[in-house]
Amino acid sequence: MGPGKTLTIGLVAGESSGDNLGAALIRAIRERAPDTRFMGVAGPAMVAEGCEAWAPAEELAVMGLFEVLHHLPRLMGLRRRLRSRFLAERPDVFVGIDAPEFNLNLAPALHAAGIRTVQYVSPQVWAWRQGRARRMAGFLDLVLCLLPFEAQVYERAGLRAIFVGHPLADQLPLVPDRAAARATLGLRADSRIVAVLPGSRVGEVARLAGDFAGAIGWLAGRRPGLQFVAPMANPQTKTIFEQALIRQAPAAKVQVIEGQSRTALTAADAALVASGTATLETLLCKRPMVVAYRLGWMTALVLRSLRLLKAPYFAQPNLLAGRLVVPELAQGEVRPENLGRAIERWLDQPEEVAALMEQFTVIHRQLRSGASERAAEAILELARGSGA
Repeated sequence: MGPGKTLTIGLVAGESSGDNLGAALIRAIRERAPDTRFMGVAGPAMVAEGCEAWAPAEELAVMGLFEVLHHLPRLMGLRRRLRSRFLAERPDVFVGIDAPEFNLNLAPALHAAGIRTVQYVSPQVWAWRQGRARRMAGFLDLVLCLLPFEAQVYERAGLRAIFVGHPLADQLPLVPDRAAARATLGLRADSRIVAVLPGSRVGEVARLAGDFAGAIGWLAGRRPGLQFVAPMANPQTKTIFEQALIRQAPAAKVQVIEGQSRTALTAADAALVASGTATLETLLCKRPMVVAYRLGWMTALVLRSLRLLKAPYFAQPNLLAGRLVVPELAQGEVRPENLGRAIERWLDQPEEVAALMEQFTVIHRQLRSGASERAAEAILELARGSGA
């Protein structure tokens, strides 16, 4: 970055969580370098902060080894277009925000052309395909890690990595206001409430909706006064889940809403959550949870047969605690009765809930590090040439 030159940063964010991270990062960088220009793949939050959107972030909302095959021609075409445009624009830094399968295949060509490259949000190299860290060292200048145990994996591979904390931990209060959350959703203060979050991607919700709705039906049959609130990521996932409820839990009291996941989690006594960022959000809202995960059968078969999974747990609260603190159910274990019984445990054991909340508060404090500001400072340092 030469003197007098406007700083330019290329960004590629995947889906809504990446969009939120990107928006907070843009704000933090603009506070330090107000004239910075941002461009790339952006969601509505990033666009609202002034990022030029060459494509919407939702185009990258695909998961699974084999599930992605249907979208591969479109994604490869998008990557080719982005590579050409970034090479023409030559930003001072390229920042891939999450979406590792896409961004880690875009970064090498940019790095080879002399563009500094950053991955913001570590892929789960500690969980599976650990050799990726060594490969990443060949085309990344920096990894910004949200979780404290991630940086050491890259340091062993010779790649600079910084633990910046998690932006969600900065945004959410240490002591949630449950009464205010219930008032916002029109829920009675003395109600018993379960939040149900079956995922943010269409494929993910389609795989889990039947069993999550079945768990609602099972619980409603045993506890008639129980209420449920289901915050959905978008209209498509809302439709899928509502159809599952009609089949599996027609008599249950379920408030299906769009967005407001944090409000719903804060209002709840317990939560049934698809594995992913929502489990961390649930932790930060200080709610006991049951975590479920189901991949497409071909992806699951390959991961199991090749023994690619290395981590002892898949739920983020368990990984952060270093032990099993919340139930996690995967693949065939994800059945209505299993999910329902695990939720009942939290509803019936307030002492365990209180102990869990104390541990969640400790983790929250650990992750509350001014993540967006620290990420912004590291990226600006790199852009100015002193962090390479």
